[in-house]
Amino acid sequence: MSRRRDEMLKEMGLSPRWRLRARTDAAPAEEGVTPGPPPAAEERAVTPHPSPVSGTDDRRARIMRMDWPALKACVAACTACSLHEKRNKTVFGVGDENADWLFVGEGPGAEEDAQGEPFVGQAGKLLDNMLAAIKLKRGQNVFIANVLKCRPPGNRNPAPEEALACEPHLQRQIELIQPKLIVALGRVAAVNLLAREASIASLRGRLHQYRGIPLIVTYHPAYLLRNLPDKAKAWADLCFAVATMKGLENRVSAST
Repeated sequence: MSRRRDEMLKEMGLSPRWRLRARTDAAPAEEGVTPGPPPAAEERAVTPHPSPVSGTDDRRARIMRMDWPALKACVAACTACSLHEKRNKTVFGVGDENADWLFVGEGPGAEEDAQGEPFVGQAGKLLDNMLAAIKLKRGQNVFIANVLKCRPPGNRNPAPEEALACEPHLQRQIELIQPKLIVALGRVAAVNLLAREASIASLRGRLHQYRGIPLIVTYHPAYLLRNLPDKAKAWADLCFAVATMKGLENRVSAST
């Protein structure tokens, strides 16, 4: 490992000597990356949300016409699935509403449910370190959101009907932000954004598309807290994201 790589991993808080002292909110595990497909036992069953049926068309159409204030009010009052019954706060998302960078996670944990903001616990601290390592900062040209706006009990995976109910909210957020690049944090976010089942091993290191927007997949910070060897792989994903963004910006500059 080069000295530069060591320095950058240390700046991210990803040095192999780092240890998590306490966790109050267990997040779902993801599979590790190995050459070839991971063993079936390491895969988590995540079903991509189905296509909207006619009964949801009117609701989707209304959401797709909303501006930021209307969308925030819609999420806060949402009762489209059973998750609203036990939530404390909805977690709409936070950041620059005209950001070039959009980071999408899975769903709120206990601390997020209490505070109404995504990535505020130990995983949030690591995400902030990861952003800092690539010269980004929460709220400055960065927006952070989740697939779900309400916490699933026990931090379980989103059920297909829950992801389907929340999907128009996230789609409208993306349409309003118009980011240049989306970074899916974890397999659950990637599977729901790409609407197809796949392992994180097969999704990492490749450029995908979400409705014409480039999308890159990396690990969820909560997973990295428990799987130190994959932190270097997450750093490689971030470097790929930075190179992709530079390419996009150069392409825009060349066309003007």
